[in-house]
Amino acid sequence: MTNHRTTISLIAFLTFGHQLLIAQPQVTQPEPIHWYERLFRPYQTPMVPPISLENSPRIESLFRAGNLYLSLQDAISLSLENNLDIELQRFTPAIAQSDTERARGGASILRGVPLVVNVLPQGVGGPVSPILNLPASGLTPTTTVPANLTELAAIVPTQTSAAITGTNPFSTGPAVPIFDPAIVGQLNWQHTSTPQSNSFVSGTSALIGRNLASNIGLQKGFSYGTQLGVTFNSAAQNTNSARNLYNPYTNSALGINLTQPLLRGFGPSVNKRFIRIALNNEKVSDLVFRQQVIETVAGVIRLYDDLVSLVEDVAVKRQTLALAQQLYSDNQEKVQQGTLAPIELVRAQAQIAASRQDLANSEGFELQQELIMKSILTRRGTADPAIRSARIIPTTPIDVPPHEEVQPVQDLVDQAYRNRPELEEGRIQMTNSRISLQGSRNGLLPEIDLIGIVQNNGLGGQLNPVAPISSTPGLISTPDEPLVGGFGSSLGQIFRRNYPTYGVGIQLNLPLKNRIAQGDYARDEINVRQTQVRLQQLENQVRLEVEGAMIAQQRSRASYDAAVEARKLQEQSLQVEQEKYANGISTTFLVLQYQSYLAQARSTEVAARGVYVKAKTALERATGGTLSNHNIELGEVYRGKISARPSAVPAP
Repeated sequence: MTNHRTTISLIAFLTFGHQLLIAQPQVTQPEPIHWYERLFRPYQTPMVPPISLENSPRIESLFRAGNLYLSLQDAISLSLENNLDIELQRFTPAIAQSDTERARGGASILRGVPLVVNVLPQGVGGPVSPILNLPASGLTPTTTVPANLTELAAIVPTQTSAAITGTNPFSTGPAVPIFDPAIVGQLNWQHTSTPQSNSFVSGTSALIGRNLASNIGLQKGFSYGTQLGVTFNSAAQNTNSARNLYNPYTNSALGINLTQPLLRGFGPSVNKRFIRIALNNEKVSDLVFRQQVIETVAGVIRLYDDLVSLVEDVAVKRQTLALAQQLYSDNQEKVQQGTLAPIELVRAQAQIAASRQDLANSEGFELQQELIMKSILTRRGTADPAIRSARIIPTTPIDVPPHEEVQPVQDLVDQAYRNRPELEEGRIQMTNSRISLQGSRNGLLPEIDLIGIVQNNGLGGQLNPVAPISSTPGLISTPDEPLVGGFGSSLGQIFRRNYPTYGVGIQLNLPLKNRIAQGDYARDEINVRQTQVRLQQLENQVRLEVEGAMIAQQRSRASYDAAVEARKLQEQSLQVEQEKYANGISTTFLVLQYQSYLAQARSTEVAARGVYVKAKTALERATGGTLSNHNIELGEVYRGKISARPSAVPAP
């Protein structure tokens, strides 16, 4: 009876104890309410919430009189709530968790997590479509005509990836035990009719039988590589044989089979390697999400500042047009008075036409930039008629501080090494590569397995009335009283261990050359070396970005200071030339030329201010300070609800 209880306790532990120890709750599945629901839970499909393509309520609060009044903080918040690049990455942690669930069950191949991050388009304020129309040192008033009305490079997003493991996969190494317990079994009923060539064996010329065979068992693997199987077999037979002492009768057996690897496939470090890799990939998924948020926020800031610069440039072009119109009006009055040749009026008209062309170009750039902003701040872009018809009014001006805070380059590089998610992703990938190499190294070992079996047998049946029975030992057969009975009798024999079977053995597989395992290990070792090189390349790239961004900021600051000074001097030059023209000691040509110089100086100042703030944003991104500098909480971003209140909209 003790042995019976021990066997039942073992089965109960394997069935329920495993769930308590290693089973993790499915975050996308509701917890079962009733106990019987647990029986069906492994066969239910996990629930993945549907997507929503509705914009967050924040955008509605920013509309006023058909215009979208947008501060920089509002633009950042809208992108964090509505941008589809971030929405895509919200699924990445769930993907990594599903891989961990598979690995905990004993999966030998991980499906991996995506490492690609989308980068926002550069916009029309970038290098492809510059704000400036002509060089600041131009000698004659000229204008530009756009040769390509839609620059694809300005509106198409790009991608970047922090993957450093390359495209060569690691070998799977030794097979991992299936950790999830499984109940296996079968039930077969069969009717047979077999003619006999010798009736002495069966006592009949045609042996007819009805067989009912059933078996059920539990299989489970453990982290040390142990494979355990508990099996109960039962076979009930009823035949017309005259030679069987018992008919019908039941054969039953309860056995435990155990296989324990001693070299290849031995130990938790080998058999749990995919679980460790999957858990590391969960960390990577969080870092990829963080990287996507950084790229999106940095891109939104850059595009917003470009929009502000474009709006300012439109204002500059309007000022230039107003100056040209004022000169035309003055010339017209002088021509009527007879103090100025009519040709000067034509020159003034030409300047008005050129100024209108420049204004049209700048207004077109502004509209294109607004279109890009609408697509990245909303979920359906201009499919919404209200969004399509709205004009974006940026309310946060570009401010240039009077003085720059100087930080040592090495301090900025160290800050980037601490904060850049790409580097941490690379380090985790390096760790995963070494874990995979452990499996490849273990695959070099010979396969030596310890095999054990423990089985209790039982037989129970009714005496066959047609069987020849003799009380004399050694003759035909003698009935054994304990075997007379049915299925219960055979079970009793099993749990009393009346007929035990034991066995132990060693199973060997010793490759004489082992070239497959050696080739796999050599290639995986090379993969690890390449990963080390790529990690160093990534670190070098981060350092290059930081140092390059710092140089760019210093250069853009110097350019801005020079542009401000040049604009002031051009204003003074134009004022002097206009005074000379009013006194009749200058010409229309010179006034037009100085107007062109001033227009270009103002546009140059606008562009220089925009370049400076973009360089500052690039340095902020390169050092990994984008989120902290703008008070962004990743938890809020993941939920898609930003706590910052929308900015106040100007009254109509």
